[in-house]
Amino acid sequence: MSARSRDLARRSCLSVPGSSERFLEKAPSIPADMVFLDLEDSVAPLEKEAARSKVVNAIKSYDWGDKVLCVRVNAWDTRWTYGDVIEVVSNAGSRLDEVMLPKVCSAAEVVALDLLLTQVEANCGLERNHIGIEAQIETVTGLINVEEICAASPRLETIVFGPADFAASMEMPVLTGGVQIPEYPGDHFHYVFSKILMAGRANGLQVIDGPFLKIRDLDALRDYCQRTKTLGYDGKWALHPDQVRVINEVYTPTQEQFDNAWAILDAYALATERERKGAVMFGEEMIDEASRKMAVKFVSRGERAGMQRSARES
Repeated sequence: MSARSRDLARRSCLSVPGSSERFLEKAPSIPADMVFLDLEDSVAPLEKEAARSKVVNAIKSYDWGDKVLCVRVNAWDTRWTYGDVIEVVSNAGSRLDEVMLPKVCSAAEVVALDLLLTQVEANCGLERNHIGIEAQIETVTGLINVEEICAASPRLETIVFGPADFAASMEMPVLTGGVQIPEYPGDHFHYVFSKILMAGRANGLQVIDGPFLKIRDLDALRDYCQRTKTLGYDGKWALHPDQVRVINEVYTPTQEQFDNAWAILDAYALATERERKGAVMFGEEMIDEASRKMAVKFVSRGERAGMQRSARES
């Protein structure tokens, strides 16, 4: 996997059509943690091959700062996949962090991409395993095999849920994916969210929710983000620059939460290292080793987003 990008924040993951030079030029200025230049669904079939050189030019010509930079190639069941990988990775240079593989149905598809990337890296002078992989779960078969998919390659950095294609795969009677369904008594994707999250966490991956398609309804976006944020997801896709601000805000701890997590760590360290206690009262709450683990994860999430602890009073 890319040593640079594996642990960087991915609160907001901005989709940019690889065939649009205007959108490609604008993308570096948008405050998304991660940007993926798309060769798949947002590019018309007759434009896919021409889009490759536009993507390469954008990667090499623009200042992407510290963003995670990714290219989404076409799925293995199309005729474009190998060409996408060879042309883009061979010519983009070392700034490209990842390749995203859509509609992954089996671990073998990830292994095949890993093997192809190894050959391309060797032939274009990149270090082995420089390019990471993001895998999308968008079908029933992919969900059934998600545990094996998440363990398929050391290049894997994230697992991503694709709600629209998944809804089609399930034959759900909906025409808009990735939004609430008021008629359903609960969250119709709760099981899917949880299954993907557990598979990703068991293999040390970041876990990302897919797009919210009603791009102008930012209040509904904020509400829907809370579902996967509460479960423990690291971030969510953005289809429009206006969505980035909301997503960044939702998937970042508040300063109060971040400081409180640090205070729990301090209190537990004092109890275990000086007082030799395995549990201690913290305000009205009993904290122990499990509390420490939760606080560590909370602090890590905040630090990944660039947060710093508030100055403590002396």
